[in-house]
Amino acid sequence: MTVHDLARAAGVSLATVDRVLNARPGVKPATIEKVETAIADIGFRRDLTASMLARARDIGLTVIVPEGTNQFMNKLAEAVETVGDQVRAERLRLDLRRVRAMDTKALADALDAVSTDTSDCAVIVAIDKPEVHAAVARASQRGVKVITLVSDLPGSDRHSFVGIDNQAAGRTAGSLMGRFCRKGAKVGLVAGSLELIDHAERVTGFRAVLGAEYPGIEIVGPVEGQDEFTPTYEKSLEMFRAYPDLAGLYNVGAGNAGMLMALKEAQMTGVTVIAHELTGPTRAALASGAVDVVIDQSPETEIRAVCAAAKRLVLGADAAPPESELEIKVFLRDNLR
Repeated sequence: MTVHDLARAAGVSLATVDRVLNARPGVKPATIEKVETAIADIGFRRDLTASMLARARDIGLTVIVPEGTNQFMNKLAEAVETVGDQVRAERLRLDLRRVRAMDTKALADALDAVSTDTSDCAVIVAIDKPEVHAAVARASQRGVKVITLVSDLPGSDRHSFVGIDNQAAGRTAGSLMGRFCRKGAKVGLVAGSLELIDHAERVTGFRAVLGAEYPGIEIVGPVEGQDEFTPTYEKSLEMFRAYPDLAGLYNVGAGNAGMLMALKEAQMTGVTVIAHELTGPTRAALASGAVDVVIDQSPETEIRAVCAAAKRLVLGADAAPPESELEIKVFLRDNLR
């Protein structure tokens, strides 16, 4: 089955078939639907090697990652570099750009700067703000495929999301916290920012499980530390001094080092602590017993999933294996390796 057969079946020109198969702009939605229907009707499958050879350039991805003291984001940036080196042979090129964390304007400006001359896709850790929604819409209109990573942007013009099920992660934390704490206990919540959908969804999942299955447990917070060391330390310390009887603590974000320092300074003992992301501070805290549970996601796995999503968006759905749900890992001191 060739592109000539597909063009005949769809009743369009070869040039139109080429534009649809390579997700290029300038084709009416009704025409795209005709071509996609013909693909299904005749069982057309492209030679992806030939498709890549026919392209004038590699598939370009601009990956925009927050900078700062967030160790998970630094691991994510390292994964972009590592995986980027490995996928060059597949004719994928990853261009890492760092922007100030939690800075809506910096993220929107970086997305606006992505050029279709060099990039097919832009990958962002989204902030749920109107300015970012608008920047995503502008990128999409000029032909850039936007992939949200770790934190999604529902209701926007983004094309794909790569990340764990964050409500499930929050529910996991709630289920564990409910088992660890007695009825009537108080548990504190720490977040980076509830303008990050992943943080908001984790809080939602956590509250849902405790409310339904452990209604006797009181939730305090969340306080928001912007996933940075100093603000997380200061906000956490304020909460600990206001509620010295906390029995549990769940940090849905990545400001774990600041939270742990505040916990130590407040001389809080016997507190069940659940955190996210297995980084240097959380690994050490697990080993020492300062943290009881770490819920983790793999940055390298996520960047590989981004590459697969980009292939599907640029070359078509059959260019990479179908999207699969990313694994949520749970670490205790006992299974720490």
